[in-house]
Amino acid sequence: MRIIFVRHGEPDYKNDCLTPKGHIQAEVVAKRLANEEIEEIYSSPLGRARMTMQKFADQHPSLPVRILDFMHEINWGSISGKELELEGHPWNCVNEMVSKGLNICDSAWKQGPYFHDNIATLEVENIAKEIDSWLRSLGYSREGLYYRNTRKDNSQHTVVLFSHGGSSCAAMSHMLNIPFPFTCASIHLPFTAISILRLDTNPGSLCTPVIELMSDSKHLS
Repeated sequence: MRIIFVRHGEPDYKNDCLTPKGHIQAEVVAKRLANEEIEEIYSSPLGRARMTMQKFADQHPSLPVRILDFMHEINWGSISGKELELEGHPWNCVNEMVSKGLNICDSAWKQGPYFHDNIATLEVENIAKEIDSWLRSLGYSREGLYYRNTRKDNSQHTVVLFSHGGSSCAAMSHMLNIPFPFTCASIHLPFTAISILRLDTNPGSLCTPVIELMSDSKHLS
């Protein structure tokens, strides 16, 4: 199984749509994906991701399209109502952690000063739960840190998921067992960047995803 993560094109965040440049980027990435043998299309429910997805879907009308509500962009802010440093913005918080020499690889990051009272932590936890449910529907069940292939044959299948920088980082950090702050700091996803995780095709195998490609945006050049 190959899972292709695609970030949306350049957005007009206020109106949750693509800018003219974003539409061009979406057209370019649709052409880039044409030879990936994609069998199913998934998307965040938000407009900028759906508009990016639609450029590809229009070129492949026979492919099923499904919306994954949990893959909306993550929110941040205080859970308790108390003021948060940097308003709890995950990427700004991670940059601040790095500037202070704090460990962004700490497995206990959720209890740290930047995330213990942050809505972003709840969002990341929900994506982790829901991404496992989605993967289970594709034939890969979470067992501890890894995934059990429950498919009946060893054929390769490829799906594409159009979403956002934050939700994609949250999903990949969980699948790869990497702390979310480290993922935020180390994986920069330009608009329409492509990342591919591959899971073992052998039925019954217990596996961890292999990084086939990460944050590729060569198509934009």
